[in-house]
Amino acid sequence: MIDKVNLLKEMLACSLQGIYSLDVHVNDQGVHSIWCKLEDACDIQATASTVKKLGGRLSTITAYQLKSPQPSVNHEIAYHFDIYGATLTATVQLIGDDNKIMSLTPIFRNADWNEREFMELYDIKVVGHPNPRRLFIDESIDSAVLQRYIPYSAMVNAASTKTLWENIMRNRGED
Repeated sequence: MIDKVNLLKEMLACSLQGIYSLDVHVNDQGVHSIWCKLEDACDIQATASTVKKLGGRLSTITAYQLKSPQPSVNHEIAYHFDIYGATLTATVQLIGDDNKIMSLTPIFRNADWNEREFMELYDIKVVGHPNPRRLFIDESIDSAVLQRYIPYSAMVNAASTKTLWENIMRNRGED
């Protein structure tokens, strides 16, 4: 496995344009977890292309607001890849008005729903997405309404569904 991880490191070093960090962790069962923090959001496509060239796949994508006492416009996106049975998690931060990220759907078709979901829930623009229409929230409701009015902890609490919609409908015209 270490040879394959070294090959990944070499290929990333050749393909990434911006500053990045790469950490490899091996647990006591020999499972490799690779963490890559990308400083330049444009490097996510090069990372995905490298994973694909090595026979890897995209497992899922997680987007979330960075920790803040108030709803925030700052986000991090974590791209989770499986490569050689190891997990590679590549993260990108989108700070302030820099809320654009290139779509991975041309490289991995299964990026479609994850990208559409975070376009809908957060103020993140996915450039080059082939089908950017919403998945769940009605078009009449402002985009990223959940980001602005609903704390994440309240949103994921299934018991608060009624409260969630009451907050959205009450606050939707405040912007």
